[in-house]
Amino acid sequence: MGIVPSVEWVEVARDVFVGAYEPLTINICVIRDRDCLVVVDSRACAIEGAELAADLPWFAPARVQALINTHAHFDHTFGNQQFGAGSTAAVPIYGHHLLPAHLDQYERPRLEAWRSGGGNEPARDWDDVVITPPTHLVRTRQPYRLGGRSLELIPLAPGHTDTDLVVHVPDANTWIVGDVIEASGPPMFGSGCFPLEFPASLRRLLSEIGPPDTIVPGHGPVVDLRFAIAQLTDITELATQLEALHSANATQQHALTAIKADPLLRFDGWNWLSLGATRA
Repeated sequence: MGIVPSVEWVEVARDVFVGAYEPLTINICVIRDRDCLVVVDSRACAIEGAELAADLPWFAPARVQALINTHAHFDHTFGNQQFGAGSTAAVPIYGHHLLPAHLDQYERPRLEAWRSGGGNEPARDWDDVVITPPTHLVRTRQPYRLGGRSLELIPLAPGHTDTDLVVHVPDANTWIVGDVIEASGPPMFGSGCFPLEFPASLRRLLSEIGPPDTIVPGHGPVVDLRFAIAQLTDITELATQLEALHSANATQQHALTAIKADPLLRFDGWNWLSLGATRA
């Protein structure tokens, strides 16, 4: 296939490939039909996005038709510029209709903090990142045509973020779910998370997934419905704990201390005050 990519592309279902890129063990997916490709997510900075773009000729003669973002967090969107207008690929970018607003509210300030030496992320060349929002915003469930294959783009209710978008590949019984499910470690609740709404959103999604289906999480190995249900249980238990703490007028520090004592859960930049807003 011409080139030696920097990552191993593993075919997890018919013509659905996953490359687990480091750092962060982020799963980049490629869906192929004859001479057409769709890429799902773009990695965490301009250099990483360029490395991804340089790996895609492995699929030649198939060429990239579109990029899809599963949600707004930087490790899934900061490589977008390597696929958008002005890039060599110059393809449409699909994402949840709230994704541009999330980029402005959370990811842009985060990027500026990293550029000035703040934050806790590993050093990257942040100066080269040009935040590039999707060009095609998905408001409701819709089909997407890839050659002879019909995909589904499914925006979810608020959960991991309010920008979660699942890519369903019906003819391969495969669901590419972003960080709605994580398999490299415990679930993470980061910027723009809706902890109390997360269980219901995930439960609705899992009601459509069958035991034989393949689930590609945002990070870590491919999983099945049994794994996803177990993670739903963890997320539901967290929501119950948070609601009890909030109802008891616990302070944010008390809540975070209690939650961090649970080894199943991680937090990153989540605002305790937003919990009340989600129930307003």
